Amino acid sequence: KKSFFSPLTKQPQSKSSKTPPATTSSGGRFIPHRVASNLSSAFSKAEQENSQNNTFSSLVHSQLMPDSGANLFRYSTSMTPENKENSNFAPLLIPRQSQGAMLRNIPKLPFRVLDAPQLQDDFYLNVVDWSSSNILSVGLGENVYLWDASSNKVTPLCSFEGELVSSLSWAPSGMHLAVGTTSGQVLLYDITRNNAFRTLQGHTGRVGALSWNNWMLSSGSRDKTILHRDLRSHNNITAKLTGHKQEVCGLKWSWDGEQLASGGNDNMLVVWSAGSISPVSKFTEHNAAVKALAWSPQQNGLLVSGGGTADRTIRFWNTCTNENVFTVDTQSQVCNLMFSRNTNELVSTHGYSQHQINIWKLPSMQKTGVLMGHTSRVLYLSMSPDFETIVTGAGDETLRFWKVFPREDTESPGGCGLWPCMTEMR
Repeated sequence: KKSFFSPLTKQPQSKSSKTPPATTSSGGRFIPHRVASNLSSAFSKAEQENSQNNTFSSLVHSQLMPDSGANLFRYSTSMTPENKENSNFAPLLIPRQSQGAMLRNIPKLPFRVLDAPQLQDDFYLNVVDWSSSNILSVGLGENVYLWDASSNKVTPLCSFEGELVSSLSWAPSGMHLAVGTTSGQVLLYDITRNNAFRTLQGHTGRVGALSWNNWMLSSGSRDKTILHRDLRSHNNITAKLTGHKQEVCGLKWSWDGEQLASGGNDNMLVVWSAGSISPVSKFTEHNAAVKALAWSPQQNGLLVSGGGTADRTIRFWNTCTNENVFTVDTQSQVCNLMFSRNTNELVSTHGYSQHQINIWKLPSMQKTGVLMGHTSRVLYLSMSPDFETIVTGAGDETLRFWKVFPREDTESPGGCGLWPCMTEMR
């Protein structure tokens, strides 16, 4: 059995303009969006619903810096007492709409746990993102690192002097990475060349949220504003949105690119139209900061939001009618939300006080899995491009990889979808 190396040690600081040599990625594959399915049962009916890990065994012997003896990530020994992977499974009965219950095994343990020193324990940051080209970006303190899941190579992308990385977001192509910092800058990196090709100014506070809409990059800041930048234009700012009274900590474009959802530390959820600088709607039902946001990939206009410690709820919104159609009290701070692309399920990660990851069956919102292991708030969540694996990061300075979804959707009968169509919900 291979032995692994010592934890990361502190490195000399270097300016962002000085980046290490690039490591060529072997690239993954692009996953096409699923075609939205037809939606059937009414919402009232919905409430009545009662690794091969051998490829990872030799990870990661890449160096943090070319002239340093320290290493980037190391395997954590805290996953199980015996450090075994995938040793236990939790058989769960998953309700189906027209067929009998199907037994699906969801691993209770992550198949990999990596130490991530200096992964910030800050609810308002978003520093873990997995690209369509199968590269995971992670912000650790002042540094950004890339892990190529196809080749198991780790590359240091950039390092900032005197400021922290506060947000990361991959462009849809998977070739460009947006990096937000605590100084208010947004830098765009071409990973094929391993350098920054553009620096976007405009914010006066940290940039904690980023979201892409084709060539449009939107950024949310502590200065309470949202800036749109069309990267085909030479102008740094295409539009400026002002609708929040405190820091913007959540930002997400809908799959069709027609609506933008923003959440703030002012407890507000705001929905914007792509062609307007005025809010389409403002929702004030949450009682704490709104960071967790997700749009349904299967139904236009279905938005999910999660509230912080004083709120603890997940709320479903019909943005066509501006209605809160369903609410679940999770009994814990909601840090992230993400729809599965392979099943009719929703993932939520939580902070105070349970530090867990929940898998919810849709549309009934019954729990089909509860994943434990983090010892601090689960602040970061991203999904692999094949939509089978999720990675979570926490204030305990670990990254945990969970194989939770099957290769393809085997649950939904033909013609069924997540939620009732909008005309029925009106």
